Amino acid sequence: MQAYLDRAPARAVATGVADQQVRAVDIGRSNVDVGVVYRGKLAASDARKSPVAEHDLVSEVYHVMDGEATLVTGPDIVGVERRPSSNNNVRNLNGPGSNGTSIRNSVTYHLKAGDAIVIPAGVGHWFTQIDDHIRYLIIRVDPDKVTPLKDEAASKADLGAK
Repeated sequence: MQAYLDRAPARAVATGVADQQVRAVDIGRSNVDVGVVYRGKLAASDARKSPVAEHDLVSEVYHVMDGEATLVTGPDIVGVERRPSSNNNVRNLNGPGSNGTSIRNSVTYHLKAGDAIVIPAGVGHWFTQIDDHIRYLIIRVDPDKVTPLKDEAASKADLGAK
């Protein structure tokens, strides 16, 4: 886990986000995936450059480790566009879903270290401001088993990859 946390800021340089799957296991009736996400600074004026995300089948639980951010959630997504099946997030992280431009009738949360939030499948979520960074543990609950499994060997190989 620490190795993934340590490399996250460098991986976020190009896009501002590093979403890294650490492990994904089959627990019988569901897959459960564990990852870490690092998001760099995002000014409120740049929020429109960061799309709303929605995952059709996978629910997510965030536990904020450090930093803080403003997160907006809700099911009424404006400007919805399906992510192609070739998209890396669709193939490797959270299965089929859509992006959007904003959320109508939304709920806003100010997340900080120690906070946790559950985002059910089908609910849009959108970071609209990050003053410096936010780093969080992410648990993905995948009852339809649309995300690929990742065992310890694959995780170690990922860490060794350039």
